[in-house]
Amino acid sequence: MLTHGQVWRAIDQLAEQHGLSTSGLARRSGLDPTTFNRSKRITTDGRLRWPSTESIAKALSATGTSAELFFAMMVPADARHGGAHGFAEESRPLTGPIHAIPQIGFAQAGSGGFFDDAGFPVGTGWDEIAFPEVEDRHAYALEIAGDSMQPVYRDGDIVVVSPGTPVRRGDRVVVKTREGEVLAKELVRRTTRHVELRSLNPAHEDRQIPLDQLEWMARIIWASQ
Repeated sequence: MLTHGQVWRAIDQLAEQHGLSTSGLARRSGLDPTTFNRSKRITTDGRLRWPSTESIAKALSATGTSAELFFAMMVPADARHGGAHGFAEESRPLTGPIHAIPQIGFAQAGSGGFFDDAGFPVGTGWDEIAFPEVEDRHAYALEIAGDSMQPVYRDGDIVVVSPGTPVRRGDRVVVKTREGEVLAKELVRRTTRHVELRSLNPAHEDRQIPLDQLEWMARIIWASQ
């Protein structure tokens, strides 16, 4: 359940990402300059005051921010990822200018024509989402489908993948096999012969994939839970 503090924190972050004060964000959105001010967040008798859906919608429209990305800002990083070791990048707050990155469905990623041999996104058929600029210009988003990655990733969650970022032991990764299977797992170990992967869902088996059957492996750097 979202809290009063989470919603207002997301508004503060939205303003910061666009180099604005909360008053500046309100003005850009066509609202009264005091709409998002801290003084507006609690009534004179001490009750919590929530922003209206209309004011949030106008702020998102004025900044070109998707509702999905705004909702992701509301959830603290430690709540999204449980403070798990090895996921500092995936857990960091979203900051910086907003840009469009390509996005496809997780199942669709197993089809041909969407990636080159290095796992970089190519071809047509990609949608786009707004996302803060990342160092890897080849970064892309995948929408999780089904329950095979619960409880870590749920149906409809978005993960951002960076094929140009080095993969380390303990990282969560997306792997594609030469047979077209696409998996989200945790890297346990990589040897000269195979990669060992831990399942994110305890109901599913861990995997050991020979390197000659591995098409590519890329690191997950952010998730929208």
